[in-house]
Order: sequence, then structure tokens, then C-alpha cells
Amino acid sequence: MAMHHSSTGYLAGQLLIAMPQMQDPRFTRSVVYLCAHSAEGAMGLVVNRMLDALTFPDLLEQLGIEPTPLCEQIRVHFGGPVEAGRGFVLHSTDYVQDTTLMVDNRVALTATVDVLKAIAEGRGPRHSMLALGYAGWSPGQLDTEIRENVWLNAPADEEVLFGPNLDIKWEQALGRLGIEPPMLSGEAGHA
Repeated sequence: MAMHHSSTGYLAGQLLIAMPQMQDPRFTRSVVYLCAHSAEGAMGLVVNRMLDALTFPDLLEQLGIEPTPLCEQIRVHFGGPVEAGRGFVLHSTDYVQDTTLMVDNRVALTATVDVLKAIAEGRGPRHSMLALGYAGWSPGQLDTEIRENVWLNAPADEEVLFGPNLDIKWEQALGRLGIEPPMLSGEAGHA
């Protein structure tokens, strides 16, 4: 099944969906939102995995920010294995700072303490997903993994990025491509 890429072949703003042949247990059944993808490599955030060990109030206290009652609701996600202590917020574009990376016209990425403060105080973006760490690829590495069918790419949407039910996001993302998970099980043999 040939995947059609944009003319540049770069997939920033798309979802990566881990295929059953993904060998790395950190990325099993993961859905990654690609924030950046160029000749220099790629960077993205896993959008369907929680960090159970840390709450948002814990994180704020570590940063010397006073938690508010709003903070109890906010979950901390596993964004990936790189820079695991650093917070990254994927969010809707109604909130923008000087340091915000606009991935496309709907989704942006901010990795400052200010965005965490704004969320804690209830003046953050309309939609946001807080993650610690990110997934990174060296130049050409992601392109190779896609060619090897380790990942499929799919269009991103707010439901998959910001929806509360993490357990269904892998199936949701596959559904955007018209794929049912059982259709993939036969894929593993063609190494």
C-alpha cells in the first residue's frame, strides 16, 4: 500500500501510528504528533500515553509554581524518551508566545514555564496536552522507519490530539486511514 507524501516528503503536523512490528516497547501502539520534520531530523510527542508517576500539581511544585484547584484535572503525558524532565505543551493556536512553534494553523507547541502557569491559572489555550519529554529522530531516521513500515502517517485532528480517552487513540488514528486493527496483524511477517 503506497503512502502518498507531500512533495517534500516531510510530515510535520501529521500523526505517526506505530505498526505492530514496532520493536521499541516505549512506542508500542503509540500515536505520535510530529511537531517538526526536516532534513535535520524530526521531533514529535506521543499523544496516547500517561505518566502515572507524576501529577500536574507535583510538576508545578517542582517548578516553584503554586498549583490551583484547576490543576487536579490536568494530566501529564509521556511525550517521549528525550529530555524526559522537560515539559512540552501541544495546544490550539488561540495561545501564542514568542517562543511558540506554530506547527500549522491549528496546532502549536510551547515549551516554557509560562504556558504551564497559564494553564494552571485557567488562562491557557482552549485545547492543550502536556507532556514530559519528546520523541526525536536523527536526519533521515524517520524516513527510513516509515519506509520499513514501522510507522504509518495519518492526518491529525483535535479529537486524536486532545481527546480525553487515551485507550482509543491508536484505533481512532488508524480509523482516519480506514484501517481496522485486525487488518494489520498479517503485516508482521514481511521483515
